Amino acid sequence: MEGVLEKAAVQRALSAMRSNSINGEIRILSESARTAAEAAAGLGIEVGQIASSLVFKLPDGRPLLVITSGRHRVDTKLVAQNLGVEELARADADYVKENSGYSVGGVAPIGWLHEPAITLIDKALADYVSIWAAAGHPHAVFPTSFVELQTASKATEMIVGDRKSTRLNSSHVKRS
Repeated sequence: MEGVLEKAAVQRALSAMRSNSINGEIRILSESARTAAEAAAGLGIEVGQIASSLVFKLPDGRPLLVITSGRHRVDTKLVAQNLGVEELARADADYVKENSGYSVGGVAPIGWLHEPAITLIDKALADYVSIWAAAGHPHAVFPTSFVELQTASKATEMIVGDRKSTRLNSSHVKRS
């Protein structure tokens, strides 16, 4: 993929990596990394090593970033309960782009235009020595560690899904 590293969003992710002492190199995948499964296949790693950045709306309309392991879905009922809110709303592509500056499928967990109100990181990601996150483009990813990513994103560690679950619990996700 020619020119991906020159994209403004990828450069913003790279700048955030460097300012947070994340020294890994951005890797450009020939196939899309829009899903955790695609990214893992492209990297030859376990799907659980993919740190997916999912954006939700809090009841007051502010963004919630959940950095979750690709091995399971976010249990929105559990997350809402742990945050002490009634429910989480799905964020549409425009809301994600407006707040993060990244397009869905390439949302980096760092380097946002407007910092999320709350950032959570899935405890399941701590099970891996290295994890990979999107770097601002569906074909761009970067390696890091749980501690590096938690520190860089200023995330609070939380169990965000059933480690055995593969389905989204959407009973407390409202459509917006």
